[in-house]
Amino acid sequence: MQTIHIDSLDELPHAAAAVINALEGRSVVVFRGEMGAGKTTLIREIVARLGADDTVTSPTFAIVNQYTTREGKNIYHFDFYRINRLEEAYDFGYEEYFYSGNLCLVEWPEKIEELLPEEVMTVRIAVGDDEERTIEID
Repeated sequence: MQTIHIDSLDELPHAAAAVINALEGRSVVVFRGEMGAGKTTLIREIVARLGADDTVTSPTFAIVNQYTTREGKNIYHFDFYRINRLEEAYDFGYEEYFYSGNLCLVEWPEKIEELLPEEVMTVRIAVGDDEERTIEID
């Protein structure tokens, strides 16, 4: 496990690079942290570092957003906060995304825990004072 302490949003590029470097072939990354911890902000930086020019926003109502890198690779960003039943994840075909080999960045994985593939990477974000965060990459 790798732990990164950041004192301000200016240090997010370092944290995003650490997440990307830790992938080691894994394509599903789950982000755990309380509301407002900065999950979407970190994902925005990861997507930018991977070469996508898309505007990254939380897909709270859409459940999934798709971003495309300059090389044409797809990145999928999920927000399961509003999921109330596992059937909702089945309805939009989560398997096609999670097992596609494309990078899947997942917020609120607690809502679909039993549907996650075995080989996921976990990023935990703990909130400190102001913009201070502790990010654990596992």
